[in-house]
Amino acid sequence: MRDFKTLNIWQEGMTLVKDIYDIDDLLPENERFGLKSQMCRAAVSIPSNIAEGCSRDSQNDFKRFLEIALGSAFEIETQYLILIQIKAINLDESKILIEKIHKLQKQINSLIQKLKANS
Repeated sequence: MRDFKTLNIWQEGMTLVKDIYDIDDLLPENERFGLKSQMCRAAVSIPSNIAEGCSRDSQNDFKRFLEIALGSAFEIETQYLILIQIKAINLDESKILIEKIHKLQKQINSLIQKLKANS
């Protein structure tokens, strides 16, 4: 069993959750049950799946939960791009968050590839 709290990707995922919640607070109330809710669930899913994967005995199970976390990261990116497209948020203000999302996606993918190479 791994200590998920020591993993950089879990820590980055937790930071992303806070960032997404902060952005969601800026969105209109009519998005509360739309993108707002979906983005928060997807953000929470990233560190949650990393933590759950750490509890698994096999590398394959851990890798599968990392793949789910990676999928959630891509889901958040898509939802964020939708917010930009519908002009709910400003493109210039969103560059930092997009960079954080891309960094986390690369880190998760890197760990997945490492696990694949070791199996």
